[in-house]
Amino acid sequence: MSDLLQLLGSAEIDIEGRMPWSSNATFLVNLVVDGAVEGQGIYKPLRGERPLWDFEPGLHRRELAAYLLSEAMGLGIVPPTIIREGPAGEGSVQWFVQADHQQHYFTIYESRADLHDRLRDFAAFDFVANNTDRKSGHVLIDGDDGLWGIDHGLCFAAEFKLRTVVWEFGGEPLADHLLQAAGRIAASVPLEVAALLNDEEAAAIQERAQW
Repeated sequence: MSDLLQLLGSAEIDIEGRMPWSSNATFLVNLVVDGAVEGQGIYKPLRGERPLWDFEPGLHRRELAAYLLSEAMGLGIVPPTIIREGPAGEGSVQWFVQADHQQHYFTIYESRADLHDRLRDFAAFDFVANNTDRKSGHVLIDGDDGLWGIDHGLCFAAEFKLRTVVWEFGGEPLADHLLQAAGRIAASVPLEVAALLNDEEAAAIQERAQW
């Protein structure tokens, strides 16, 4: 994972094109090192954000906060993400997951019972992160059956307003590793996460984890 973060941070960014159906400017980019493409990323510049009444400008910081929270909880469900300068200014750059885009949360849930425990991780993460935008297409499956969550710009509001498609596991007891993950955040929100949000939003993360 550290190698991917280093690549995201040091490679030259070459824009391949704009991603379709995105409300904000979202670009597929090539990560170029010494003239060779070493991978791809998703670049979301601050300059390309549409103003929102309920979120401060800087959704790219929430993309990074989601990655850092996922790592702090030991879940590893958000692709490696950084903030850096790019062709359109500062923005988030996230590793592009080579996924089967015919698959999404509902098809995975219906056909892959062996991945349900992993989907439960998404449910717990979305609750703590207060995800207001977990669409079915925001759950990806790669060629190794790894599951990844994307598009976390609308997370971490101080007001609780969870909006997610992941409801099938409601009412179930939490697995031990999820209780432990929540317990770590309930004790202390990681400083690197809190630094990307305002004080009220950071405090609300801890409150949701305590719930």
